[in-house]
Amino acid sequence: MRVIKTKTFYLTDTGRVREHNEDSVTILKNLNDEYLLVVADGMGGHRKGEVASALTVTHLGKRFTESASVGTKTDAVNWLSDNISEINREILDYGEKNENSKGLGTTVVVAIVTKDFLIFANIGDSSGYVLKSGKLHRVTKPHTLVNLLVDAGDLTEEEAKNHPKKNVLMKALGAAEKAEPDIFDVDNESEAVFLCSDGVTSMLSDDQIEKVLLDDNLGIEEKVIKLIKKCNARGGNDNISIAYLIRERDD
Repeated sequence: MRVIKTKTFYLTDTGRVREHNEDSVTILKNLNDEYLLVVADGMGGHRKGEVASALTVTHLGKRFTESASVGTKTDAVNWLSDNISEINREILDYGEKNENSKGLGTTVVVAIVTKDFLIFANIGDSSGYVLKSGKLHRVTKPHTLVNLLVDAGDLTEEEAKNHPKKNVLMKALGAAEKAEPDIFDVDNESEAVFLCSDGVTSMLSDDQIEKVLLDDNLGIEEKVIKLIKKCNARGGNDNISIAYLIRERDD
């Protein structure tokens, strides 16, 4: 199979509760027709979070577009690890130099899409998915306290949904001296890549997201907008960000 057309769309929305948007999101293409998708969900309040998320997206975008290619799969994995480490240091330095910005941080989920491979990386609770054979598959695992408890067998997934500490993060950029992302080598036959902040996953189930993405009556932009509207209709408790890439293939 070969890809005959790639479509992308991304959008962020403040939601219905927050006063301002601390998320940042982008999709970029380099000279080698490789794609970078990034969603970063800032934290810290008083606009500190948006500094951290914007710094993350800007850093990754600049590094991606200034080189013609990310290289091999191994090169891409190293590129992600190195740049995320650099961003973590930049956020920590910013907090140290700006007294009113101590405690700023951000989650990040990234996908690198090439004709030869598909790589995901994440720190925090922003999520990455692929769509394959009409089914949405979650790739990343949230770095939250409740997910740690679920993995340990101390909580069921149902109990985790309404746990009072479900938003407590165990990892984030700017939270510690070292930031090591989880990196996933994903099946490159996937038809679509979907990244989002927890403003989506806290409002919609994976099945609800999948239903919209599989609606053949909607274009890529309409699908993203519909998901954001659904999140807001259910309360819009957080900023909402989505980056979506579809690959049409010639079988």
